[in-house]
Amino acid sequence: MVIRLSERWPEVSSNRLLSECVPPPRFADVRFTTYRPDPDEPSQAEALAVLSERADVLARPRQAPSLWSRLRGRAPASVGRPGIYLDGGFGVGKTHLLASLWHEAAGPKMYCTFVELTNLVGALGLRAAVEELSSYRMICIDEFELDDPGDTMLISRLLGQLVAAGVALAATSNTLPDKLGEGRFQAVDFLREIQALAAHFDVRRIDGPDYRHRGLPVAPEPWRGEQVEAAAAERTNASCDHFVDLHRHLAELHPSKYGALLDGVDTVAMTDIRQLTDENVALRLVVLADRMYDRNLPLLAGGVPLDQLFSADMLKGGYRKKYLRALSRLIALANSGMARASVSEGSDRRK
Repeated sequence: MVIRLSERWPEVSSNRLLSECVPPPRFADVRFTTYRPDPDEPSQAEALAVLSERADVLARPRQAPSLWSRLRGRAPASVGRPGIYLDGGFGVGKTHLLASLWHEAAGPKMYCTFVELTNLVGALGLRAAVEELSSYRMICIDEFELDDPGDTMLISRLLGQLVAAGVALAATSNTLPDKLGEGRFQAVDFLREIQALAAHFDVRRIDGPDYRHRGLPVAPEPWRGEQVEAAAAERTNASCDHFVDLHRHLAELHPSKYGALLDGVDTVAMTDIRQLTDENVALRLVVLADRMYDRNLPLLAGGVPLDQLFSADMLKGGYRKKYLRALSRLIALANSGMARASVSEGSDRRK
């Protein structure tokens, strides 16, 4: 029986949201010893050494901050600044190092993307999130980015209170912390919040070939709707939804539930995929693509080719990096889905 994601209404407890804040499966086994710095890029070996040293500190039992530290919002002196911030392009190993740091640190600890963190705070509320996370030894935040003024103020307040409670931070991004938000809103209006965020971190630049310069993978030729439906019906635990039904349904769910929406699904199928021009719809699809990618779910796609999912104007705008990441991930999942297709499925692809 084919699953309809657009008919699912998952309920997610705060305990589940927190328990799922771990490195995704593709980074479950990475360690500092498996990181291979490029000998032509000395900043990679330097970052490895810095993170390894930080991990030695974070592996020790947590020291409660003194009253003076709490009043001043400072972490214990043995850690230096409360956060380490890895800046660099795609494909230079930032996430590998961040996940390795998480594996080495003592618990309780948390690993999430920036989007997952904002969704978590949105689901729990700021006060409850601070109460839950203040006891953590460290929080690792991948793909740190600020998309709007609300996120800027929310995360600034959250991290400020967590630092005051003695929580160590680690983050990755391809934007320096004092440049977060550029191109998306008038960052100057929120300079105080941005500067407060930047003050929490020691910045460590990691150089290397930028993944964006390699171009997107080739999008597979999309199928006709009936072919997608037939292929989904032949697979175990496959979902199949009309693209419009799915993105309308996503608008009615909190993004923190998108992972649970995929529970028990082994393949995702979408018919009549259309080019997007609405930023709100597009950003929800980005979150769903991330959750699919974390779970390595093959995609069967019908409609416009995936490399046409976002309009040209959107790919030039402030969310460009998000959209390019989503395209790369969706195309990879679609190529995986097509590779698993039977010969009979492939013979009827749309011309």
